[in-house]
Amino acid sequence: MHKVIEPNILYFGTPVVLISTKNEDGSANLAPMSSAWWLNQSCMLGMSSRSKTFQNLLREKECVLNLPSADLVSHVDRLALLTGSNPVPEYKLQQGYRYEPNKFETAGLSQQPSDRVKAPRVAECPVQLEATLTQVHDFSPPSFLASIEVAITRVHVDKKLIMTSGNNYIDPEKWNPLIMNFCEFFGLSGKLQPSRLAPIFRPIPAK
Repeated sequence: MHKVIEPNILYFGTPVVLISTKNEDGSANLAPMSSAWWLNQSCMLGMSSRSKTFQNLLREKECVLNLPSADLVSHVDRLALLTGSNPVPEYKLQQGYRYEPNKFETAGLSQQPSDRVKAPRVAECPVQLEATLTQVHDFSPPSFLASIEVAITRVHVDKKLIMTSGNNYIDPEKWNPLIMNFCEFFGLSGKLQPSRLAPIFRPIPAK
């Protein structure tokens, strides 16, 4: 039996992304988000057009998408209800947000220089994607949401995740991303069965 409902949000499970950007004064901002999907060498990000990250992206036109593994969940959760906007916007004050200029330190994470963008990488994240802004698409009013297209210019991956049978392939059985599922944190439960599509996109690991 199915039932018609009207949920407040539609977060059916997407990877958590820590977006690092540069503030006006050159300091680093770090913000968690989970509305992201990838296609080829591009990524679409969904976020509030009133956020500090959005403002930084429009001005600097670059960022780093840091993908935390499930074991970094406590670090990611420390960033909840923090904002890089000062003063804190009224709507965020009502939600319990506070201004925090040192988000890396607050989260217990380390900055790592990037190769092609000014924003730093999160050293502890096993996947780090340097990116440049391509397009911004506004949602229909009165929404304050925006869909942001970025081009991935460099991919950094922890060596432990790379398949021995090919340096350009990530082993999905070693990569355990942190997932946001209806505003709750989850990890992966493990592979259910082999996929017939897998051999098309990556080599089969040597036995």
